[in-house]
Amino acid sequence: MTLRFSLCFCSWITLLLGFASVSVAGPPRVEATNIRRVFHNGEHNAFTDLIKWKDRYWLTFRTCPDGHMVHPTASIMILSSADLKEWRQEHRFSVAKRDTRDPHFLKFKGSLFVYTGTWYCGDTSPAREDYTLNRHLGYAAWTGDGKSWKSPVMLEGTFGHYIWRAASYDGKAYLCGRRNREFDITAIGEGTSVESAMLESDDGLIWRTRTLFQEARGDETAFLFEPDGRILAIGRCFPDAQLLESSPPWTTWKRREFDRHIGGPLLVKWGEHYLVGGRKSDKDLVGDRGPKTALYWLNKDAEDAEGLLTEFVELPSGGDNSYPGFLELSPTRAVVSWYSSHEKNDAGEGITAIYMADLEIKEAQ
Repeated sequence: MTLRFSLCFCSWITLLLGFASVSVAGPPRVEATNIRRVFHNGEHNAFTDLIKWKDRYWLTFRTCPDGHMVHPTASIMILSSADLKEWRQEHRFSVAKRDTRDPHFLKFKGSLFVYTGTWYCGDTSPAREDYTLNRHLGYAAWTGDGKSWKSPVMLEGTFGHYIWRAASYDGKAYLCGRRNREFDITAIGEGTSVESAMLESDDGLIWRTRTLFQEARGDETAFLFEPDGRILAIGRCFPDAQLLESSPPWTTWKRREFDRHIGGPLLVKWGEHYLVGGRKSDKDLVGDRGPKTALYWLNKDAEDAEGLLTEFVELPSGGDNSYPGFLELSPTRAVVSWYSSHEKNDAGEGITAIYMADLEIKEAQ
């Protein structure tokens, strides 16, 4: 008995020492290359998204001659490329008397949709105090072949909702719909009086409320559906972003605060890793550098807020920037789009343009 116990004890010690000698791999190291400006037309260009559909790459964003804020002169641009190098305009649309912004793609039931939230303007650009979500309305452009487009198509069930990002699961489409609580006429669109609903559609055009997932501080939210229907989401919120999780039927939600703001949040899966993107606010930067666009690895099982995100690249950016799009090319290669106002034109004037970069996972840290 004594000999058998000694041998077993030694075996356990050897096994434990073996485990102790194994180094736990950190998050992957990523290299960003081929950083390039892909579009600038002299207007304010912002709010990007990327997708691959029918053997072509697609890029969408808002363009407006009058700048970032709410203007009836804004339109949505849709470009395509065979190689991520040369881009051509496939479609451009606007909505009369409305500002179009924040376009997002969705591949759904054989068609390609581009969704945009629109502020009501009238004939001229409204003062900021006149902004109201209660007159907000979602629109779409969609195509079955990439050549013939239907737009602008009003989205039934979205009046009073600021729609943002799209996802699909089990034959249905989903949008984040930001709205004033009880459609309060005194609120203009941000703050504790704003809630967020998950909108659901069978055809991508007629929408209904599936559930409320933010009862306060509702804001831009990116949904990621897992194969079993569980949802992981990033909500912009203020002052700090939130990580949200829910399981079908999505009536209860777990929320965790990040230790930072994430403007224009992106949430995707790259291989087996969760990737988050967005704008870092001034408080998250060292020195007086202004806001920057960054990409992070998400560790959703971290025990504290500080461990949830690991930044792996800060993209060339400054001033008005962020709202990245992402497209996985392989488990180790991807491309990202974003907009920024960090460059100047030949006359020394600031521009706001669309940029892209290639990403490659090199190794674990």
